[in-house]
Amino acid sequence: MGRRLHTVAAVACMKTLLMVFDVLFWLTGIAILVVGVWMQVDLYKYLELTSNYHSATAYVLIGTGTLIVLVGTLACCCIAKGVPVLLYLFSAFLAVIFVVELSAAVSGYVYRAKLKDGFETGLNRSLALYATDPNTRLVFDRLQSTLECCGKDEYSDWFSTAWANQTRSVPASCCEVRPVRKCHHTRLPQRQPNAPDFYTTGCYRIVVDFMASNLGTVAAIALGFSLFQLVGVVLSFCLAKNIDKAKYEQVA
Repeated sequence: MGRRLHTVAAVACMKTLLMVFDVLFWLTGIAILVVGVWMQVDLYKYLELTSNYHSATAYVLIGTGTLIVLVGTLACCCIAKGVPVLLYLFSAFLAVIFVVELSAAVSGYVYRAKLKDGFETGLNRSLALYATDPNTRLVFDRLQSTLECCGKDEYSDWFSTAWANQTRSVPASCCEVRPVRKCHHTRLPQRQPNAPDFYTTGCYRIVVDFMASNLGTVAAIALGFSLFQLVGVVLSFCLAKNIDKAKYEQVA
């Protein structure tokens, strides 16, 4: 009798812990889904400036987030009912998610150099297309205004583009002075002005510096998310085993 009470108490405790985990797991799915939707609706405009961007990435995130939310919702029911078979399936699903997230985190960190090269290639291509492609021009203008940068490496990158047509000019989106009509950004002198009306730092350097200072943190968070799944794997497996044990003790 004492052993049975001990098992019942352990099952109740693990149910509570697993339910808390499931809520956090469900919120993780919501977060991934939101990032995927954001990437599909707005962020893709900037990501298309890189040569490494694949349009399917957003759909993968949306699909993964939706699947996690769905599984997390169903898991809540199976945890409450205490069905061992479903708990074992939930444990196996979490193990798969752990492997996928761990692989993504490691790959992103290992191939960070390729991300930089892809962004550099994309910016060079965008500078060349700026004069003829309205979509590229719109995205590049938004990038420069948002990041407060100008050109790829520096503002003078614009001087050699077809858009500038050898006039030593930079786009109005480089202007730091507002309103733009007060910004002197065309037919610039040979030497950089002491107090220019426009941004002089290149966009590539800003993005690379941001990646260098934050990529490690992002990789650590992704690694933490993947390791978090192991907690669910252990809890769901132990809960299923203890429920089977409780049924056996009840029959005995």
